[in-house]
Amino acid sequence: MKTLNDFDFKNKKAIIRVDFNVPLDENFNVTDATRIEAAKPTIDAILAQGGSVILMSHLGRPKGVEEKYSLKHILKTASEILGVEVKFASNCIGEEAQTAAKDLKPGEVLLLENLRFHNEEEAGDVNFAKELASLGDIYVNDAFGTAHRAHASTTIIAQFFPTEKCFGTLLAKEIESLNKVLKNSEKPVTAVLGGSKVSSKITVIENILDKVDHMIIGGGMTFTFIKAQGGKIGESICEDDKQELALEILRLAKEKGVQIHIPVDVVAADDFSNTANTQIVDVTAIPDGWQGLDAGPKSLENFKKVILDSKTILWNGPLGVFEMETFSKGTIALGDFIAESTQNGAFSLVGGGDSVAAVKQFGLEDKMSYVSTGGGAMLEMLEGKILPGIAAILD
Repeated sequence: MKTLNDFDFKNKKAIIRVDFNVPLDENFNVTDATRIEAAKPTIDAILAQGGSVILMSHLGRPKGVEEKYSLKHILKTASEILGVEVKFASNCIGEEAQTAAKDLKPGEVLLLENLRFHNEEEAGDVNFAKELASLGDIYVNDAFGTAHRAHASTTIIAQFFPTEKCFGTLLAKEIESLNKVLKNSEKPVTAVLGGSKVSSKITVIENILDKVDHMIIGGGMTFTFIKAQGGKIGESICEDDKQELALEILRLAKEKGVQIHIPVDVVAADDFSNTANTQIVDVTAIPDGWQGLDAGPKSLENFKKVILDSKTILWNGPLGVFEMETFSKGTIALGDFIAESTQNGAFSLVGGGDSVAAVKQFGLEDKMSYVSTGGGAMLEMLEGKILPGIAAILD
């Protein structure tokens, strides 16, 4: 796996695919700069060697050129974080980009305008990729969040750098962390899969059953498994057409010697609201008109024991509707258990939009071994897929 360590960047122009798809408020201020901060180690390392850096990214889902999606809005924040004044080209290809790239001196940083202002980016157009490639000497992919897309800047461009291409620090760390769970894990390995739908996690479950010793199933998925086994789930969310599948997963797990842990009690509510009436009930006997919205205390005790006995932990998906304070306790407790296990020497990997949002919201981010930056990309890797953006560098 080629990384920054395999190249000397002195007097070289590195063209880096970063993921600066950051949230902006109505005045175009960056409200969460995590993704820019995540790219900093790669950029710093290249500049420190006497190289220069050309950054390319997308922002949002523009339909053609849309002012509100211009990357110029993030210039100030990027300059502050990187500690250098970031230059800007108002197009990512064409004469202006060519001139700006050519004039770039060692130690300087240039940000190109939104790649998705051109349809050719998402179409994976070869000529568009070739134009981007002409701007730099070495191609660095540091955007895990888009590594599962075969776009011009994430995959196609790599063919114009047969030997001069590598992974940035962030992307290398993502691959390493996932491999630590999927390939080189210390046992016992526990996967915690939450969220509302079994259907969105089927391939993940199937792929990791061979790699884990324990699987904790929580969130809305719980009720499809409970109903499939004959339990009463009241008004709880359920994918009726996935009940057979839930039973098949339980059968497969038993066959492979994987212990599945499902909540035994839940916090049930008489309405989907923060101010609803609540009661703790057996997960198999939720009254009519009530719905399970969080894991109950007995379930959490069971999960705690499993987590504290684990040496490798993967967490993808919350245990309840953590966005509402009333139903956030299960997810917070789970985060605390994983943090404690990590402190005791376990390796913990958190990934997927909701789990990442939860660890940030509850101040647990620094207590995990690694928090992944790519939701969809991470899920696809957990499903056992080779991501095009990664394959293009390994090729």
